[in-house]
Amino acid sequence: MFVIDVSVVGAWYFPDENHPLTETVLQRLSNDSATTPALFWFELRNALLVGERRGRISGTDTARILALVSGLPLVTDRDPNEAMIFQMARAHKLTFYDAAYLELAQRKNVPIATLDSALVKAAKAEKVPLFGATK
Repeated sequence: MFVIDVSVVGAWYFPDENHPLTETVLQRLSNDSATTPALFWFELRNALLVGERRGRISGTDTARILALVSGLPLVTDRDPNEAMIFQMARAHKLTFYDAAYLELAQRKNVPIATLDSALVKAAKAEKVPLFGATK
């Protein structure tokens, strides 16, 4: 189990955002599951909608992407620690949204898969393991 954020999932569908980590994560999901905070549902859809508005994908692409994502072993966590999220957001100057991913990874004691540089930096500071990082 690991935490996955929208920066990784979005990179699967926007070729200019391709990164070696994204393929590794996708391969890992063939025999493992990932967890996300409940906001992932909204954040992914917003990223796809923005992609449509910018002409990067079509509405048909969005429907196809959502169908593919719905088939992935993603578990939605609905028990965030609000006080800890605020603390992490303040300490690391993260958005509340990004801090929610960090809090989840810390609480579940699992790695986090992200391409967000601020979130990577905060994870390192909090000693939350990064997906794919070697020791």
